[in-house]
Amino acid sequence: MPTSERLDCHYCKDSLLGKKYIMKEDTQYCTKCYENLFANNCEACSLPIGCNCKDLSYKDRHWHEQCFKCGNCSRSLVEKAFAAKDDLLLCTECHAQDYSSKCTTCKKTIMPGSRKMEYKGNSWHETCFLCHRCQQPIGTKSFIPKDTGYFCVACFEKQFAYQCSACKKVGLQEEMGICFLCIGCRKQLSGQRFTTRENYPYCLECFSNLYAKKCVGCTKPITSLAGAKYISFEERQWHSECFTCMQCSVSLVGRGFLTQRDNILCTDCGRDK
Repeated sequence: MPTSERLDCHYCKDSLLGKKYIMKEDTQYCTKCYENLFANNCEACSLPIGCNCKDLSYKDRHWHEQCFKCGNCSRSLVEKAFAAKDDLLLCTECHAQDYSSKCTTCKKTIMPGSRKMEYKGNSWHETCFLCHRCQQPIGTKSFIPKDTGYFCVACFEKQFAYQCSACKKVGLQEEMGICFLCIGCRKQLSGQRFTTRENYPYCLECFSNLYAKKCVGCTKPITSLAGAKYISFEERQWHSECFTCMQCSVSLVGRGFLTQRDNILCTDCGRDK
């Protein structure tokens, strides 16, 4: 009569008959030995993540499900969008509150994923970046800085006299175009959309090539002055149409998302990782 094959733990040699055990690389272990040998330690509580617990991981770090919390407000991050700052994981609300730009006008946080305007180190909600004279949103239109205010071109022309920066002569608006050239390519700017940097005029093409941020998705320049909508997150920028899930390409504008190394993922694809 053939003898039945023994089923012992590979490490401690205790019999596994009638007991729960775990297979690893075609080798069986009792739960105690498996946890001692292979279980990851939780980043939060430092205890092993046992066989009966979910092991949540991010960038080679591991947490018990109940320990996977925002490092600031302690709310659970399980199946929620979060951001990493240094070694700290934060919910999107805490990350925005502590690290996102503040609007120069209303002083409120500019939430990740929302449209914002930037100029000389200052940031605004799109609806807060207003012409100093007419109080209308400047949006993607050209503007001219004057003293501590910003003016749409129409209001600037109405309010201020003209002196040609090139020839220093004062003249009527219609006469200014003679010397009004792009400092980069020397193209005539009269009647064209333009912007300024350090009081020098640039056509939009030269300004974009020289100073505009580059889109992470398509690597092309981003300039709100040329009418482009863009998203900013952790010192990276995307055109609105390029801000998509790296895996399934769904648009992430106005939606929650997850980060995986340098990739941006929708929450569905992020949970599958």
